[in-house]
Amino acid sequence: MNSFKHDRVNLPLGSIWLMNAIAECKGKQELYTKQSSQILKTLLEVALIESAESSNRIEGVTVERDRLKPLIIGHSKPRDRSEEEIAGYRKALDLIHSKHKSLRMTHQTIKELHRLCRGESWDAGKWKEKDNDIIRKHPDGRAEVIFKPVSVSQTPEMMKQLCLVYENSIAQLKYPDLYAIGCLVLDFLSIHPFRDGNGRVSRLLTLLALYQHGYHVGKYISLERIVEQSKETYYETLNKSSQKWHQALHDGTPWFNYFLGTILAAYKEFEERAGNFKPARGAKTDFVMKAIESQHGEFSISDIERACPNVSRVMIKKVLFQMQQDKKIKCLGKGKSAQWQRIAYQRVKGYIK
Repeated sequence: MNSFKHDRVNLPLGSIWLMNAIAECKGKQELYTKQSSQILKTLLEVALIESAESSNRIEGVTVERDRLKPLIIGHSKPRDRSEEEIAGYRKALDLIHSKHKSLRMTHQTIKELHRLCRGESWDAGKWKEKDNDIIRKHPDGRAEVIFKPVSVSQTPEMMKQLCLVYENSIAQLKYPDLYAIGCLVLDFLSIHPFRDGNGRVSRLLTLLALYQHGYHVGKYISLERIVEQSKETYYETLNKSSQKWHQALHDGTPWFNYFLGTILAAYKEFEERAGNFKPARGAKTDFVMKAIESQHGEFSISDIERACPNVSRVMIKKVLFQMQQDKKIKCLGKGKSAQWQRIAYQRVKGYIK
């Protein structure tokens, strides 16, 4: 579509450096995926939970924390609309994980991803029926239109054209694969083809396209969670790169660099987690220990639960108490809200206390 209209792409050195760094990480994928199957299973479960939770939470859809694992890993029956959308996102992830090699990037595939992740919504899998604006809400209550997406009448044809031009660019090797994926997602969000759920579908499209080009990091590290953690930058770069999009005079560099940075961050995290596991001690125990060791300053059991969503509180407590006995951490209080601290962080006049 509009991001694919340039015959030549002159990428800045920063973008080239990011792509080279990602290519290097991609080359190491096989090394890390030969780790213990239990380690990969643990990472996969965590990524599934984080992806479904974060991608929906960005859009304001939340559920009780103790319902996440039953919905996503245990396939528990949804109890309300929010739970339907969480469970639906898991179904969309399942489709991508199992059939990414055979799925074509078509408007039908995109509508199916939307149908799945929108649960029982009346317009799930249907293009928007009314024009929709991208609005920024100010602290004083004012609403400002910052971007006008494609109109209802143009949406079906624009989506067909976007899929065709993306597939043609891949087949003809017109652009670097990561650049083509970045353009696909930017144009999809600029068209904004659905009434609701555009952000979630864009993240599913990102995962699908990356899988199809051999970038499998999203299977083990949640790209959605990384986006949520940097959502202010996400919206800022998207806004910058969508200016003058309708005239095909937009600058996609801010968005593209953010997109690349997200993928690189996921690869670095994957290497750190997979490379530091010691299977003999137990993957989940190691996972909790790494989460504790990554804490800076005081932290609570709830902080560790958020970092290890597929690990029970009983297991987390067991690891905490063992590390306490090993004098690696210290409990600073009592009860459910008690804070903990790594002993290495307790310094008094230059001495470790």
